[in-house]
Amino acid sequence: MRRQDSPPFAANTLIPLQNPVFRSIWTATQISSLGWLVQSVAISWLMATISASDLMVALVQAASTLPAFFLSILAGAIADSFSRRGVMLAGHCLIALASTALALSVGLGFVSPWLILGLSFLAGCGFALNDPAWHASVGDILEKRDIPAAVTLMSVGYNVVRSIGPALGGVILALLGPLTAFAFAALTDLVPLSAVLRSKWQVRSSPLPRERMTTAIHDGMRFTDSSEIRVAIVRATLFGLSSISILALLPLVVRDQLAGGPIVYGVLLAGFGTGAFIAGIGNSYLRRITSQDRLITLASVACATCCLLLALTSSVAVAAIALAIAGAGWVVTWTGTDVCVQLASPRWVVGRTLSIYYALTYGGMAAGSWIWGAVAQYYSLTWALEGAAAALLLVAAVGKLLPVRLWEESDQGAFDFRPPELALDLKPRSGPIVIKVEYSIPEENIEEFLSCMRERRRVQSRAGARDWTLQRDLQNSTLWTETFRTPTWTDYLRLNHRLTVTDREVGERLAALQVGDSPPRLSLSIERSTSPAPGSQVQPVPFVSRP
Repeated sequence: MRRQDSPPFAANTLIPLQNPVFRSIWTATQISSLGWLVQSVAISWLMATISASDLMVALVQAASTLPAFFLSILAGAIADSFSRRGVMLAGHCLIALASTALALSVGLGFVSPWLILGLSFLAGCGFALNDPAWHASVGDILEKRDIPAAVTLMSVGYNVVRSIGPALGGVILALLGPLTAFAFAALTDLVPLSAVLRSKWQVRSSPLPRERMTTAIHDGMRFTDSSEIRVAIVRATLFGLSSISILALLPLVVRDQLAGGPIVYGVLLAGFGTGAFIAGIGNSYLRRITSQDRLITLASVACATCCLLLALTSSVAVAAIALAIAGAGWVVTWTGTDVCVQLASPRWVVGRTLSIYYALTYGGMAAGSWIWGAVAQYYSLTWALEGAAAALLLVAAVGKLLPVRLWEESDQGAFDFRPPELALDLKPRSGPIVIKVEYSIPEENIEEFLSCMRERRRVQSRAGARDWTLQRDLQNSTLWTETFRTPTWTDYLRLNHRLTVTDREVGERLAALQVGDSPPRLSLSIERSTSPAPGSQVQPVPFVSRP
């Protein structure tokens, strides 16, 4: 495990842009993000003008994030099982369809609050498909050492656009009207679609047949039992639940407290993006001077400060400074947790772990949008902002109980596995397979052996082992037997293909604890039932009484 106060890699933030595929898709994504931010400003302000309900205004954020909660886990399984490039194309098609439909609806005058929410939901479905596939593809396109720089660059790029897009959206909305804003967004959505169509990259294919979707989803959920991934997801979900109040309630702050219009709204969002951009550029330096866990804690405090300032001020300048502070906290948190999940996941499951991360964090943001919108609706906007500030301070305190331990210094690349020779001709679906590994462990090595075995159980179970047990021979106290099962022969092969180089190191440590130089003895068996075949008649054995 790396020390938290040291940078994970020395890679420069701009190095990933030397890769032409990454550069093309990254650039197209920034153009699309610019259009999306212009559209978001137009949607939020349009909803604030056609609906008197504070809750409906806040639900605009929920409508675009809720699909990720429902669809991301399935999307992650699809991204790991099918072509990630194809999944990205499907996602961008949905986004383009939603933007085009919204532009046509505004142009024809068929606009209603529920139509806006419905099309926002459709665009959110596109993002739910695209995001896990795109983030998982980063590891396919680039070397592992460049992944932290790439994730930071993606966040910085988006926040550069965030510092421009909202202000541009406010100007377009004020001078040219919502139709122009929606048409502009629809055109920019075609750019990443074209970039992905033109780009191709090599992906290591599996020699095994594709998993069923239910099995793939189950395996992904089981892998998130990793402590690094679990803590990152919990912290990010709680942060999203509380911090989304800033963006969800901002249209109401502009309308009710600052008495501003779309230009003021765009300027404040630009302030948020500027703070995020500055923090993104300085992220590597910040990680060198303090731990990532402390940065995430400070980010929650920064967002709480923003909520309090927005609740108390009537000055646009103070509100802009507050939003810049929140933007910095926003990017520090999301960059840290995203990289933690990505680097703690092997390539075979990274789409699924990222999708679970997105599902829960976006679900938290959707729930937070509804909660803070409801508080503003039924109590007051000030109460909602002050309540969100209190929640963010509690999230900061949670860091004491659940510290983020950033990425492991480990090789998550797949191990080159060669199947053993068999005396039987097994079919892919033959099974169940019973695997036994015998160890001869001297008394002085038992404590270390049991410690390694706890890690071994975690490694094997998350790769697909079932019914894992460890037994000690009662007649030969040095003999220990590890036993587990896989449903089929294919599942056994898949388990071994999933083990990473780091996972194999656990087996090497166990072998070093053995008596002598011989390796642990591996035994493979196939279970066979002795129960009667269906429909057969079993003759009872007669009982004979003897005197």
